[in-house]
Amino acid sequence: MLISPKRVFKYQIGRNNHADESLPFFTGECQKAFEFYAELLGGKIVAMTTHEQTPAAAHVPAEWRSEIIHARLGNQVLMGSDAPPEHQQKPQGFSINISVDNPAEAERLFDALKEKGKVTMPLGETFWVVRFGMLIDRFGIP
Repeated sequence: MLISPKRVFKYQIGRNNHADESLPFFTGECQKAFEFYAELLGGKIVAMTTHEQTPAAAHVPAEWRSEIIHARLGNQVLMGSDAPPEHQQKPQGFSINISVDNPAEAERLFDALKEKGKVTMPLGETFWVVRFGMLIDRFGIP
């Protein structure tokens, strides 16, 4: 995740631009992750669909039917899904970007997202922005 005031950290959440939508895959923690993101970012979960709520339910192992096939966080246009273990891969080669309006908000978000996660670049001033930092959150999302 990237955070910067108008570029504060590595978490690509596009605002009102559907071309920037990100779709991270989770290992059964999608609902928990989206509830955390919604609370932290002040967003609203506008979709949270389990496999058993779809016509594909019969094609999913019984133990996986209660997992999320599609989640969407309102304004931030972040989508997510739980990937069955045989299709799950460690997230890499992308990051989600969150841009905020001021350094204090960048610090608040970064501090919350780094809990139980891993900081890969501490939040600080750079030549291109007042605050920038990178991390992998508690759900393994860069």
